[in-house]
Amino acid sequence: MKKIFALPAALSALVAAAGLLLACAGSACAADATEAAIKKAIEPRLGEGAKVESVSKTPYAGLYEVQVDGDVIYTDAKAQYLFIGRVVDSQTYRDFTKEKIQAINKVKFSDLPLDLAIKTVKGNGKRAIAVFEDPNCGYCKRFQKTLLDVDNLTVYTFQYNILAQDSIEKSRNIWCSSNPGKAWSDWMLNGKEASAAPASCSAPHDQVLALGQKMKITGTPTIIFADGSRIPGAIDAKGLEQKLATLK
Repeated sequence: MKKIFALPAALSALVAAAGLLLACAGSACAADATEAAIKKAIEPRLGEGAKVESVSKTPYAGLYEVQVDGDVIYTDAKAQYLFIGRVVDSQTYRDFTKEKIQAINKVKFSDLPLDLAIKTVKGNGKRAIAVFEDPNCGYCKRFQKTLLDVDNLTVYTFQYNILAQDSIEKSRNIWCSSNPGKAWSDWMLNGKEASAAPASCSAPHDQVLALGQKMKITGTPTIIFADGSRIPGAIDAKGLEQKLATLK
């Protein structure tokens, strides 16, 4: 069920919108003024640090789409109410909100710093995914078992240590081992810990953490595909194969 929150009237924002309307004419100018007024009214009410990236009118019952920190919410033309939820076509069940969130969170796969990831090649390795995982993540361990049934795949594992303090140490030991791919698999599949890393070896924890935060990754596993799309959470082998097949 969508939650509806009442917002106080933003008189200053509406006055600013009126000023913009006087300065120019036409529907495009009116639309720009309304969107600017909505942004000015809503942004201070979304919490400290929240940033409205864009506001645009939708074809859904006069709602306006507000993109904020990689997410999507909706409001009316006067910024009086917030609608937090998903817009879904009642006949086709097409999830317009999900599609938009996926689109705005796409990344360019070739821009990923793959040298910060553990590379594992299966079969011919022609297909590729990047996965953000924490060594203490149960769903990540489940996904590692899923990967046993998927061939001809290159997996770039970013050790995204966000669940526990000892995640950092476990990842460092794995990264600094003679065969990080095997050490990662041994731990995730069999619970076999890697030997303690030498003091001289460092792992790219800080860089990967900053990367994940920049990409607004909030949970593990998060799977990134070659087309830049992502799936938050584990996926079974059938679902993974179906997704990979669409990328050919």
